[in-house]
Amino acid sequence: MRSLIINGTSRISGNVKIGGNKNAVLPMIAATLLTKDDVIMHNVPEILDVDMMLKILQTLGANVERSGNTVRINTSGVTKNEIPRNLCSALRTSFLFAGPLAARCGSAILYPPGGDVIGRRRLDSHFYGLKKLGIPLKNEEIPFTFEKTPRGLRGTELFLDEASVTATEHILMVAAAASGTTIIRNAASEPHIRQLGEMLIGMGAEISGLDSNTIKVKGCDNLHGTEVTVEGDHIEAASFIALAACTKSPITIEGIMKPHDYWMARRVFERIGVKFKIQPDHIEVPGGQRMRIQPDFGNAIPQISDGPWPQFPSDMMSCMIVCATQAKGSVLFFEKMFESRIYFVDRLIAMGANAVVCDPHRVVISGPAKLHAVEMSSPDIRAGMAMVLAAICAKGRSVVHNADTIFRGYEKICEKLTALGVDVTLEEH
Repeated sequence: MRSLIINGTSRISGNVKIGGNKNAVLPMIAATLLTKDDVIMHNVPEILDVDMMLKILQTLGANVERSGNTVRINTSGVTKNEIPRNLCSALRTSFLFAGPLAARCGSAILYPPGGDVIGRRRLDSHFYGLKKLGIPLKNEEIPFTFEKTPRGLRGTELFLDEASVTATEHILMVAAAASGTTIIRNAASEPHIRQLGEMLIGMGAEISGLDSNTIKVKGCDNLHGTEVTVEGDHIEAASFIALAACTKSPITIEGIMKPHDYWMARRVFERIGVKFKIQPDHIEVPGGQRMRIQPDFGNAIPQISDGPWPQFPSDMMSCMIVCATQAKGSVLFFEKMFESRIYFVDRLIAMGANAVVCDPHRVVISGPAKLHAVEMSSPDIRAGMAMVLAAICAKGRSVVHNADTIFRGYEKICEKLTALGVDVTLEEH
């Protein structure tokens, strides 16, 4: 187990470069099973979740070569169809191998996925989509066994009962390898789904409707290799925007980004008085910002809620809550997606935050608050990063245990924070 030791009240400034989009590259890695040719991926973040996905591929027989942020994958040697329990339970996206692996080997055997404990995360949409495409779940016993039907993969029309990101990614991959046309209705439309779709197009599939809730896929039974560059992680960028704002520090965030992916975040940050400039290759956050929460009409307490894209992402919620503790005024955060996402607020209360937890989905934050150092444990990737932000704002020496949860999603976070002037050290137990 590793811990982060942070001495707060640092004066920070400088430039930070965000890594590749975690939520895009993980399904991209699973999609390499759909071809026996080389797939070359650039700007792949050096994070624990990527390491684990690549380890799963290697366990199945794939050849993986990594040089810095470039990864070359060749799955022509894959013959195994079962993923061990310990690898499945290491992360949520291990389940994305089910469809591509069954498409390759005729069947796939997996155990339930792991990942962050932020609430119930259904698999029903995955089962539904895979069955419709020709890869039904054999039974409900564990391990899960998926078997391709004798007729093979066939395109179909689907309607998802929830706009699930991972289910959309899963179905999109299998549809790209199926014969005929697939139409996915009520699909998720996050930027990482667009990036996965663009990779599949590069492999030979015909896909339209990316960035919308209706995706049309004309599959190809002979997908080929491709070379892709992963875009910057907009969730990581938002985390550093929040850090700059709550420490009143000037920070320039660099990386490969599409400005329109940040307009929604800018609107939400504006509600607590944060301003920044979006450029094609960087975001400028000026220092000395006086954050003031903008009330709704009639001086009502405003509400910040999350939802499916293009609404405010749930993954940005935790750092935004910390940011609000340093703004003047009150705001209600409504976490609609996951019932355990805001449990970490108890740690903020222990640090001196003025917060009222209304129920598992809602919390009222009033600020600004003078935070003080505490010892705490990170429950998930985003809450862990939020605790780091709170510790930087706090006076004194804070300890964030279980730091590996943060390293699962944030590349070289200690080096990046140190370069900005944060007093942070990594302690191994």
